[in-house]
Amino acid sequence: MTRRGIIIFICASLVLLLSMGMRQSFGLFQTSISQSFGIGIGVFSFSLALQNLIWGLSQPFVGAIADKFGSGRVIAVGGLCQFLGLLMLANASSIWELHVSTGIIIGVAGAGTTWAVLLSVIARNVPAQRRTFFLGLGGSIGTGGQIMLAPFNQFAINEFGWVTAIIIVAAMIGLTVPLAYVLRGNSTDGDGAREHTESLLQALDRARHHSGYLFLTAGFFVCGFQVMFIMAHLPNYLRIMDMPEWLPGAAISVIGVTNLIGTLVFGWLGDKYSKKYLLSFLYFMRSVAFAVFLMVPISVASVLVFCFVIGFLWLATVPLTNALVGHLFGLRYLATLAGVVFASHQLGSFASIWIGGILFDRTGNYDSIWMAVIVAGVVAALLHMPINEEPAKIPVPQPAQ
Repeated sequence: MTRRGIIIFICASLVLLLSMGMRQSFGLFQTSISQSFGIGIGVFSFSLALQNLIWGLSQPFVGAIADKFGSGRVIAVGGLCQFLGLLMLANASSIWELHVSTGIIIGVAGAGTTWAVLLSVIARNVPAQRRTFFLGLGGSIGTGGQIMLAPFNQFAINEFGWVTAIIIVAAMIGLTVPLAYVLRGNSTDGDGAREHTESLLQALDRARHHSGYLFLTAGFFVCGFQVMFIMAHLPNYLRIMDMPEWLPGAAISVIGVTNLIGTLVFGWLGDKYSKKYLLSFLYFMRSVAFAVFLMVPISVASVLVFCFVIGFLWLATVPLTNALVGHLFGLRYLATLAGVVFASHQLGSFASIWIGGILFDRTGNYDSIWMAVIVAGVVAALLHMPINEEPAKIPVPQPAQ
């Protein structure tokens, strides 16, 4: 690996760390913001759900812009939008401002500063034979932002209030803008330019007719449905179960610690073993972890053990899924094709966050959504089994008669 590749890898991982650490901490603000505005949990849950929906729907388009015009510009604009969105949230005085700042502005910004764009940057700058490992390493560093930002944000909320905590996070996010300069480049750099010359529309058409791509897309819906339900609603679930105030921040931090390990381990395994079987294993074991957590009496120990286990299985799906998309279709349009898959992830995130908030406001519990999370994991495990992992063949243009 070249020196330039190492520098790019480090900078991309730092952007992921800051951006994802901020996003994975929003659940900690949910109770404070809801109480401050005198609203139910469902209202800010909608803001978070809208963020994930907008993030997902804009991801394919932002990915296509990065593929064509360069990742650096996209990352810089995304970082600036995140900064401005957080400042608007800190100064919000109405519900519509919550939705615009948290939901729309930060949602669109996420498409430029998270998985699809940043992992495509890493993919085209690391050795092909170690690609899944480096995607896993970058992903583990990125989601390691939970380890630092979750407990820090919990402390800042308890000591200074949620407004000051948001302003501090905004200052941190501002660092992503100068880092974007190092990450400039597009899909015509490196190996991506030498793979083939098909157009973006041709690549998208080829992908939509590939059953494995459709199964990956459906599976990633479940991934978002599971993980973002936990991020958005686990803090409130622990509150209604009379757990200590410090536990939500610690729980998310534990998920971040073991996620770092799990993402790295499964990234390494992905270079050696079948990615589809590893994905099936991850989804199935998530469902087992959720079921066991609900069956045992809740305590500080049971929460921390659950977070330890679920963290190991957390976002290890990301490097495996992105690497499999790149393996099937090449790197030239990876940001776009991975962006479409990620859009499905965010649709799942939107569904679980919003439905979870609505069901809680109506019933006072999360029983139904917990069951849905368990069943969805089993379905995702089955969906990955029939995927054909052979690289998809590129149609050869027929000569004119």
